[in-house]
Amino acid sequence: MRARMADIARQAQVSEATVSRVINDRPGVSHETRQAVLTALDVLGYERPERLRKRSAGLVGLIVPELDNPIFPAFAQTIESSLAQQGYTPVLCTQSPGGVTEDEYVEMLLDRQVSGIVFVSSLSADTAADHDRYRRLLDRPLPIVLVNGYAEGIEAPYVSCDERLAGDLAVTHLVALGHRRIGLISGPNRFISTQRKLAGYRTGLQRELGVPADAVDEFVSLTLFGVEGGEVAADRLMKQGVTAIVCASDLMALGAIRAVRRRGLSVPRDVSVIGFDDSPLIAFTDPPLTTMRQPVTSMAVAAVRSLVDEINGHGAPHSEYLFRPELVVRQSTAIAPLRRFDSPAA
Repeated sequence: MRARMADIARQAQVSEATVSRVINDRPGVSHETRQAVLTALDVLGYERPERLRKRSAGLVGLIVPELDNPIFPAFAQTIESSLAQQGYTPVLCTQSPGGVTEDEYVEMLLDRQVSGIVFVSSLSADTAADHDRYRRLLDRPLPIVLVNGYAEGIEAPYVSCDERLAGDLAVTHLVALGHRRIGLISGPNRFISTQRKLAGYRTGLQRELGVPADAVDEFVSLTLFGVEGGEVAADRLMKQGVTAIVCASDLMALGAIRAVRRRGLSVPRDVSVIGFDDSPLIAFTDPPLTTMRQPVTSMAVAAVRSLVDEINGHGAPHSEYLFRPELVVRQSTAIAPLRRFDSPAA
């Protein structure tokens, strides 16, 4: 035990006497010093004494669509970490095609008497889905928070990235580089995320290029989410002569880059591509991807804070918190190539 005390003291940069006071839960130690000793215990792999173990405030469900898109593991990790800091034990539920559905996960979580549920990009984001499933949870009552899943008529806190602004900023960036034939690739129009990105894209084209309202959708290609959908849609847009493509996700952008290369062209020399999310490792693609970054950490903290307020009866505002995306310029966008056409209508 003496050797262990010395190791812990060295790691925490305190005296062995201080380590002893913390381990025995005695007074006379500041909060910061106590935390340093407890962190040293964790780092060195020592088990905390029973009296120092943090009691869980309860279980909280976290439902995400899938893990193939790296933005969802990023949200899951940050939300789980934030929940743990608040004393709650997260229960992660991930969906997959043909696997457990969102509703089935909810039933499992209710059986475990969770204190609340955080939904990330849930069925609430699908305007064709039945949203009564969320109203039934609220009627129990069970606190919920919806991340990137705004829907009218559900009295709950929402935390969203401003996708309308993202579409606008992407167009503005490309116009500044001289692009005039700018395409948009997104998922099916029934999703609120698609509707908002499309609205921002239209606003940008009308303001920056004066594109008439009846022509703004000329270079819009809606497809399935994912790399394959992005590839098919990009091929369709290149046949129309676009020099730049705004994509609704980083994975769709990778599909678009694949389509450009399959035609023997280059990104960004021939076609510029912008993604959305700035998911982990996307800065290391070839070329490094210009993208609209979602502020994942800020959104996760806000979602957990809202849920905990609801659980504690403080009543978080039942409104949508919109977080501003950040344009991250890398090497997949460049000055528009010289073409025989120089106007959107050409």
